[in-house]
Amino acid sequence: MSLTHHRAGAGEPLVLVHGTGSQWQAFGPLLEPLAAHRDVIAPDLPGYGDSPPFAPATPHTPRAFAEAVAGLLDELELRDAHVAGFSLGGGIAYELGLLGRARSVTAISPIGFWTPLEAAYCRASVRATRALARALLPAAPLLLSSAVGRTVLASHVSARPWRASAADMLEATRNLASSPGFDPQVRDSLIAAYQWIEPLDVPVTIAWGTHDRLLPPRQGERARARLAEARHVSLPGCGHVPFADDPPLVTRVLLEGSGG
Repeated sequence: MSLTHHRAGAGEPLVLVHGTGSQWQAFGPLLEPLAAHRDVIAPDLPGYGDSPPFAPATPHTPRAFAEAVAGLLDELELRDAHVAGFSLGGGIAYELGLLGRARSVTAISPIGFWTPLEAAYCRASVRATRALARALLPAAPLLLSSAVGRTVLASHVSARPWRASAADMLEATRNLASSPGFDPQVRDSLIAAYQWIEPLDVPVTIAWGTHDRLLPPRQGERARARLAEARHVSLPGCGHVPFADDPPLVTRVLLEGSGG
């Protein structure tokens, strides 16, 4: 399977992996500053953005998505790369580390440190967000044209949603509403049984937004306890998807996590 992807910059390769219901453009505020230091590769996962979906019978697990990203690395003739991801993408980054395809792993509010109740809340929340995106899609251009509208509609995933551009948020809403990979991925990936258990033999950074409402910061505290050897970073004032909340901070965290 060939994944649609964005690539820019030069230097050490850095793969950016998006989360549930998202696409590579989610990293938009970081792409230019990261490309000044890294060979940035940002794919659309199968069933999201412009990438084709998995076959219906394929398990939509973090490992399956990681194997698809590994296939992209093969296409690009890269044995490995620094890998960073958020939410589901953090779990995929971890799986790429387990597969031996990551030089380093940076995970922002990753799945895998939750309780069964928290995993159920996450599933319900993202499904409700998808339903809302579908219901409001005809009115989305008008609703998202104002900072107030962006704040009302995206404050559950971003601490400062008014900073995102209307065009970017509209594209994200359309992608969330239409992506065929959403339902099977939520079913197979956002489950309590998925946990970070096995250690990685590469540098690991775990970052968590202090205003994350989807995967609350207490899960980051569990990550600190479980992965004492990792580098743990707090993202003050940031939500679950922090890229428009504080682009300089998140850029710095990703650069430091991928070799400084």
